[in-house]
Order: sequence, then C-alpha cells, then structure tokens
Amino acid sequence: MAEAFNDITLSTDKATRYAEVADEIASVLEGETNLTARMATVASMLANSFDHYFWTGFYVVDPTREHELVVGPYQGSLGCLRIAFGRGVCGAAAATGQTQLVPDVHAFPGHIACDGRSQSEIVVPVFDPDGALIAVFDVDSDRPAAFDAVDQTWLENILKVTFS
Repeated sequence: MAEAFNDITLSTDKATRYAEVADEIASVLEGETNLTARMATVASMLANSFDHYFWTGFYVVDPTREHELVVGPYQGSLGCLRIAFGRGVCGAAAATGQTQLVPDVHAFPGHIACDGRSQSEIVVPVFDPDGALIAVFDVDSDRPAAFDAVDQTWLENILKVTFS
C-alpha cells in the first residue's frame, strides 16, 4: 500500500486510512492560506496514500472564461488542459455541484479520455467559504469500480474542511 509519510504507517482499512490522511493534511496545512499550495498538498498527499489512485488533481474554475475549468495542481500523467462545464465527468461535477462517482468511465456519456488507461473516476466539487465553486477534485483509477461511498464521504469531508 502506498504511504504518504515517511515515518507513519497508515492503516490498511480504507476509512481509517482516510481519517489518518485527513489529520495529516490538516496538520501540514495549518496556517497556510495560499490556494495553490493547499491544492498541491492535498493532491500530493492523497495520491501517495492510496494505491487505487491513478491520477489525482484539481481542475480550477477559470475566472477569465465563463463556465470553464483549467488544470490545476495534480499528480499523474498529463491532464486535459481545459474542460467546459457539463463536459465529461469533471464538467458534470462543475455544472451540477454534485460529486460524480463513476465505476466505468467508458459508460459515462461524453467521458473525456485524458489518459486512456483510466477505468473509473470520482470527481468532487470544491467550494470556497462563501459557497462558490472554485474547483473540482478529480481522481481516476486504472481499475474498474475502484471508488465507493467511503471514498466519496472522505473526499467530500477533506475538501470541505480544507477549502471552506
């Protein structure tokens, strides 16, 4: 199992592991206000804590282009540079403001294949303290049906605590 931290052995139970990583993220980010630093840290720490993560990162709402996301801090192979709201899994999360849990990306209407190895995906909208959408957090796996309600609950919690 991947380890996020050199001197910590994380639990093999997924929910417990998320709780441990959430505590570490909060500890590392304490006092840090820069949004890019916060996003980069979250993407890195989560990517290095879970073996089922293949691509992990943020697509940020572009303030200069209406209803468009631009790639932000991420871990993994080359990501798509821009995604329109409503297009693909990330665009669906941005347009609806709801988490998208997709067990088979090939069955998702309009899926964007930034990396053809992706098999399943979860995308969580990220809101600022005022409730405005600032980004979506995208996690892909090269395994089918890699994400479940445990991933969804913990990712939503971590992102809410970190950004709102």
